Amino acid sequence: MPMIRLTTPAGALTERGRESVRRDLAAVLLRWEGAPDTAFFRAQAWSYLVELPDGAQTTAEDEAPRFLVEVTVPEGALSERRKAGLVEEATQTVLAAAGLTADEALRVWVLVHEQPDGTWGAGGSVIRYADLVALAGQGKADRADA
Repeated sequence: MPMIRLTTPAGALTERGRESVRRDLAAVLLRWEGAPDTAFFRAQAWSYLVELPDGAQTTAEDEAPRFLVEVTVPEGALSERRKAGLVEEATQTVLAAAGLTADEALRVWVLVHEQPDGTWGAGGSVIRYADLVALAGQGKADRADA
């Protein structure tokens, strides 16, 4: 049930970045979550691009575009090390998609939302984290902080 959403002002991404950023961010999320690289898990990693209309985003200082990456994962799916890696790589992915340098990394915020067990459903059923681990063919010990 991993989901990643990038909110950005319209026109802030390069043409190439706009075409690839959704799949690139989904791949980053799956890699740091430790999910197997299978069609099933790739199909479950939903990725959204939300483009705000002109003038919809600003700061108290300037009008330079800011980028918000929101990640939703099952509670327990990411160790602290994995969260840190996810935040770093998602930031780099967004910077590249916008044609920006690492010096502008503070313009990218990444929020990790952990969905409590038993509060997510798909296909008409509640899906628990243990169900996903079993589907991935991994034991809890393998996922502890790998």
